[in-house]
Amino acid sequence: MALQKAHTDWLTGNPTKVQQWAALWIGSAGMQIFGLQPILLGALYAEKRVNFDELALIATAELIMVALGSVIAGFLFPTTHLRARSALLLVLLGALNYAVILAAAPGELLLVRSLAGLVEGAMVAISVELIARSCRPERLGGMFIGLQTFAQCILAALIAVFVVPEFGSNGGFLVLAAVCVLSLAIAPLVPAEYGKLIRPVAGKEGIYTLKSALALLAIFTFFLFIGAIWAFLEPLGVGSGIDVQTIGLLVSASLAVQVSGAICATWLERSIDYRISIVACTLLAIAACLALATDPGLTTFSAAALSIAFIWMFITPYQIGLTIAADPSRSTALLLPAAQLLGAALGPIAASLLIVGDDASLVPWFAVGALLSSLTLLMLLIVYSRGSAITEGKLS
Repeated sequence: MALQKAHTDWLTGNPTKVQQWAALWIGSAGMQIFGLQPILLGALYAEKRVNFDELALIATAELIMVALGSVIAGFLFPTTHLRARSALLLVLLGALNYAVILAAAPGELLLVRSLAGLVEGAMVAISVELIARSCRPERLGGMFIGLQTFAQCILAALIAVFVVPEFGSNGGFLVLAAVCVLSLAIAPLVPAEYGKLIRPVAGKEGIYTLKSALALLAIFTFFLFIGAIWAFLEPLGVGSGIDVQTIGLLVSASLAVQVSGAICATWLERSIDYRISIVACTLLAIAACLALATDPGLTTFSAAALSIAFIWMFITPYQIGLTIAADPSRSTALLLPAAQLLGAALGPIAASLLIVGDDASLVPWFAVGALLSSLTLLMLLIVYSRGSAITEGKLS
């Protein structure tokens, strides 16, 4: 009985708590750049190593390559020899972070950060593969989001206050390289391998179904909103008469709010149905965007921005639940990071088409449109899923 109980939390395998946290850290180490991009890429811009267009291209390319790397690793790599793979990926990422110091031209920086994105995506896949095998994926997903965001919060404070002012962008990327080297001590604690997931019945489960497509599109369009608002938060604030320093402090505070969002999602994951949570988060996000569109004062602007930061991390575990409900084989769950990252990367590009000069006032309206699209896709998925269930019931 004891042996049977030990496996009830997992579809396959039975990793210990230490192994779980170790696997979650590998992906978290790969995601550190995203909490630090504004600081590190901003430092590259301030040092005139890149111009604004080159900075935007580097940031977008890395996001897209992370999405690609997570898909390649999730579907083409076997889930064996995970300790050796984790160590190899950490060494590669550490070397690529160090290579930023040696890059002399914007093209070289673009190449280095694009390659780093591929490696980071493969590291994220190690964590997502673990989450996909859990019987409580929302809880484990919340732990993953909380761990990576908490680490980003600490590193952002350290690098912004002590490293970049003294050592510039090179110092910041050297810290990221050091994190990879230190994380090598964690690699031996990762599970040696993950058990195989049950293959789906042809035509009923898997990534090539309408339900999977609707789920991924709902997530993608939601993150179009995240990418657009976050990329243009500073010009939106300046347009409302808020100074740049205050906006910078607000962005720093948002990291702590993101951590609290992940913690709350982990705590509440069994109390709230994923559909209720996603709908509520989407409606709250629409309200926040509408507030940003009405030339808000500092209090309203801060409340809207921090609400979006909270929603960003709170909704992610429930989006894991959405992909699993759409595809019980859990293959679609492996595409979750790709859908999120592509949305976050393409959101600023799509929203920029509405910007005239320095006027970003239409960006919140673009975000509202993306959110309404996400909500519509979710409703279509719910209706279609109910129809499929009724049909299958009649056939049986």
